[in-house]
Amino acid sequence: MLGHALMNVFPDASFLGHRDVEITDAVSVRKVILQERPSAVINAAAYTDVDGCEDNPDLANAVNGDAPGYLASACSETGAILVHYSTDYIFDGSRMDYREDEVPGPLSAYGRSKLLGELAIQKNTKNYRIIRTAWLFGPHGKNFVDTILSLSKQMPQVKVVNDQVGKPTYTVDLARKTPEIISREPGIYHITNDGVCSWYEFACAFIPNAVPCSTAEFPRKAKRPAFSVLVNSKTTPLRHWSEAVKEYVHLKEAI
Repeated sequence: MLGHALMNVFPDASFLGHRDVEITDAVSVRKVILQERPSAVINAAAYTDVDGCEDNPDLANAVNGDAPGYLASACSETGAILVHYSTDYIFDGSRMDYREDEVPGPLSAYGRSKLLGELAIQKNTKNYRIIRTAWLFGPHGKNFVDTILSLSKQMPQVKVVNDQVGKPTYTVDLARKTPEIISREPGIYHITNDGVCSWYEFACAFIPNAVPCSTAEFPRKAKRPAFSVLVNSKTTPLRHWSEAVKEYVHLKEAI
C-alpha cells in the first residue's frame, strides 16, 4: 500500500522490489545502494502480518529488524538519508498516548521486530528519519477498511473490537507528508491522520452494520496494545482520519 502511494509522490525515483534486491541480505543491500548512489533511501518494505510474526519470529526479525540496519549501514557509507516506517505496536498500550521520546515496550513479535529495526538504524547511521505510523489503509493492499467493507456486504452484522484505540492513517496522506519529513532534522517522527478512535468507531464511519465487541471476544494470536495513540509533537498534523476514509471509500466505489 505505502510503496504504491510513495511512487506517486516520487515519480522520478528508482523503485526496487523483492525481485531487485533482497533486503535481508547485507551484501545485496550494500551493492545496490553503492550502485544507485541515491540522495535518500525510503524503506517501505516490512513483514506486517502481526499474527504471522508470532509463528515466524525469525523472519520478522530478519525483515523488520536486521534489514533496516543493513540499509542504514549502506546509507551511512554513501551519505544517503534513510527514511524508515515503524509502528505504534512498539508500545505496550499502558498509556493513553505516546510522544516520540516515550520508552517502547512491545507486546508482540511484530512489535519487537520493528523496535529492533529502529535500534539497528540508530546504531548504523545518524542521518535517519524514522516515521512511526499506525492503522494503515489505502489502495493496493489488504487493509482493515477493505476487509470490513467486504464483510459488511456478506453478513447482517460485523463485530468490531471497541477496546483498542489508535489513529487510522491513509497511505496517500502519509506518502505526501514524507518529503517534508526528509527535509527536517534527523530523528523519530509520529505521523498519522488526526483524530482518535477505536476500531469499532473507525468501522462505523464507513459501514452501517458494525456492532461493538471486546478484544476478549475476538482472540488473536498476537497481543495488541489497548491504547496506541501516537502524538505528533514535531510537525503539522494530517487531516482528520474520517475525511481521509471518506475519500478512500468514495475512490473504491468509483472504480
